[in-house]
Amino acid sequence: MKPVLLALVAALIPGTCVLADHHEFKTIYDGKDLSNIKTEGNWKIQEDGSLYLDPRPGERGWTRYGSYLWLKEDYKDFTVDFEYKHPKGGNSGLYFRIYDESDATAHGFEVQILDCFGKKKLGPHDLGGVIQTAGPLVNAAKKPGEWNRMVVTLKDNKLTVVLNGKKVQDGLDLVAKKRPNKKLAEKGKIAIQDHGQPFWVRNIKVKAH
Repeated sequence: MKPVLLALVAALIPGTCVLADHHEFKTIYDGKDLSNIKTEGNWKIQEDGSLYLDPRPGERGWTRYGSYLWLKEDYKDFTVDFEYKHPKGGNSGLYFRIYDESDATAHGFEVQILDCFGKKKLGPHDLGGVIQTAGPLVNAAKKPGEWNRMVVTLKDNKLTVVLNGKKVQDGLDLVAKKRPNKKLAEKGKIAIQDHGQPFWVRNIKVKAH
């Protein structure tokens, strides 16, 4: 029976339960509105609607945690969908389940964003890897300067990451794959890293499960 007919029949039969995910994506950044983001970083809205990170003099490294792009709500199970690009040598990351905003690296998990175009062997610190946890399944990197799309889903402590249409993490169990001195919080913040390098993002959306 076709799916549409099945749904109609189910709706007409009393007591029939149709399972569906009624949660919808929430737009975090749509090209003009920053009200769903908090940051102390020098992120600038561009004419094309993208959000550009323009590091200020002296801004280097990743320890200026207040300069990250922070989603304001806490999330347990979620899907976050966004696009990004960077110049040659670019570096950033998508953090999640951050339970203490004073140090996202110590108190959250990170999916690495890094210029790995053309690299043959990838590990946990390369594009699509989970820092100190697991390397990506494939190299899905585009050339520097091109837009990438990353979709990160965490459900029942299992992580799936789709980068440019390719699965780079497929149900990685973040509890079973334990890390020294690191815990997966029950819920926490999501953030995009300011690594002190030029970086662009756009079309940021998130859905709670």
